[in-house]
Amino acid sequence: MPDKKDLISVIVPCYNESEALPFFYREIATVAKTIDAELEIICVDDGSSDDTLEKLRILSANDKRIHYISFSRNFGKEAAMYAGLCAAKGDYVAIMDADLQDPPSLLPEMYGTLKTEDYDSVATRRRTRDGEPKLRSFCARAFYKLMNRISKTELVEGARDFRLMNRRMVDAIVSMSEYNRFTKGIFCWVGFRTKWLEYDNIERVAGKTKWSFWKLFKYSLECIYNFSTVPLDISSFTGFTLCFAAIIGIIVIIIRSLCGAPATSGWASTLCVILFVGGLQLFCIGILGKYLSRTYLETKRRPIYIVRETDEDNKEQ
Repeated sequence: MPDKKDLISVIVPCYNESEALPFFYREIATVAKTIDAELEIICVDDGSSDDTLEKLRILSANDKRIHYISFSRNFGKEAAMYAGLCAAKGDYVAIMDADLQDPPSLLPEMYGTLKTEDYDSVATRRRTRDGEPKLRSFCARAFYKLMNRISKTELVEGARDFRLMNRRMVDAIVSMSEYNRFTKGIFCWVGFRTKWLEYDNIERVAGKTKWSFWKLFKYSLECIYNFSTVPLDISSFTGFTLCFAAIIGIIVIIIRSLCGAPATSGWASTLCVILFVGGLQLFCIGILGKYLSRTYLETKRRPIYIVRETDEDNKEQ
């Protein structure tokens, strides 16, 4: 009796990927013929406003390997990846984008590595950032350097979400059901042995990127708040420094008064100092508020996502 083949679950977060889906399907179908394992493709429609869901329905009806989960609204890529991980049944689980910036052709090599070498995951990183705006590339490199200085969780520069993991690592990630998620950090935090594959940057096959500079900036802040408490330390240190400077200033003023020194004018400079210190206080309170808001959201225990429809619903009808 032949040995049962491994099942690989491929998770594909989709948000307005109607144009890219046909290209992705053709590519993944070709790769499926070259890999010695069964594939299930779980596409997660993250509340798309185009006809992404309709195309997923058609693909699922024509190919039993295609499954889909459709959210009730847009919950974000982090929620989509988590939903896919929860639904995956495979012995190995991959995450990749539908725009082919994560080349499916690497899957056979990644699978072969996990089968023959002592690794729990094979992850990918971009060797270069060719084709990306220079300002965006500079900010990305600066972000990784900053994060690796202020956090105990080390992030690899250029790392993609595209990776293949064994079931042990997937179960560990799924067990982290926190509401505020930064999956790249979670991949590193859970540990396990990871082999990195490098490849050159690839342009989208179709459609437009959903990541503006402002969205990436907010996403980077999420990482800092989720995996570092250094901003709180900076806030505390700044407050202590200003208090110490104020005490020194008071002592100097008292000594000058006792020595008979004339009073000095300087209402303008005093006002500037007051405004500066007041602004700094509000900034530090804002940092504290960001951490407090995350605690508030976690304690509410709201679901990370809400499912509106799956391919199983259509099979039952």
